[in-house]
Amino acid sequence: MQEVSLNYKEMPWEDAETYPPGTKMKVLRRDERGQPLTVVLKLQGRFEMGAHSHIGTEQHFVLEGEYESEGRVYKTGSYRLIPVETPHGPFTSKKGAVILVLWGAK
Repeated sequence: MQEVSLNYKEMPWEDAETYPPGTKMKVLRRDERGQPLTVVLKLQGRFEMGAHSHIGTEQHFVLEGEYESEGRVYKTGSYRLIPVETPHGPFTSKKGAVILVLWGAK
């Protein structure tokens, strides 16, 4: 693994192709196959995404705004750890959010 040092605010937003239209992201770190491992995800207002699960852990840290999932609201400053293969979602965001998302190994 190599050291990475950057300022995400200086990076351009890209379309987050595996998310609903209008969702943007900045990839901070990729794995050896080029898959994103750490991203800053920007959800537009009226964001909606269905439930799903992952083969690794997923972590969220809400940098701006808020989102709702499974009856809970995650506001600015909220942290969430989702264990391996745990179904999570659906997700909504009325006004939008910026979230640091990290995917990891089992």
